[in-house]
Amino acid sequence: MTKEIATFAGGCFWCVEAVLARVIGVEASVSGYMGGATENPTYKEICTGRSGHAEVIQLTFEPKVISYHELVQMFFTAHDPTTLNRQGADVGTQYRSAIFYHSDAQREAAETVINALTAQSVFAAPIVTEVTAASTFYPAETYHQDYYTRNPYEGYCRVVISPKVEKFKAQFADKLKA
Repeated sequence: MTKEIATFAGGCFWCVEAVLARVIGVEASVSGYMGGATENPTYKEICTGRSGHAEVIQLTFEPKVISYHELVQMFFTAHDPTTLNRQGADVGTQYRSAIFYHSDAQREAAETVINALTAQSVFAAPIVTEVTAASTFYPAETYHQDYYTRNPYEGYCRVVISPKVEKFKAQFADKLKA
């Protein structure tokens, strides 16, 4: 089977990974950085906002099980795509909403979903998600990987991530791994 890569930025990568890694057909998820100028950035550099990178989640998925179009739709339910450079209390360009596409087909799918959500007035404010060609992906430090699963009782996980995971589970129960 042919696998594909999807890269999404929707605020804190822990949050995006916590929901999208649970989707059937998603075989791997890696938290990391993309979209900036600094080579091999560290989390400390990302947090300054000066590196230009966004916190991203890079998924390896099986398109015969879950389509890229479906993943994009799910991505838009997992964060607020109407706030520029912000998700909740997380503020800065590193927390921007972005889809980093890996092919013209992915770009077209992302634009199709955005246009449909806009036409349907799903959100009260305009979608500010950038759709940009993927650039070099830098995996985040080991302690960021699968953070929510490894730290479910940590304060940020309980207060911020758990409600997102529960909402996502309720909305996409038929698309989640057992």
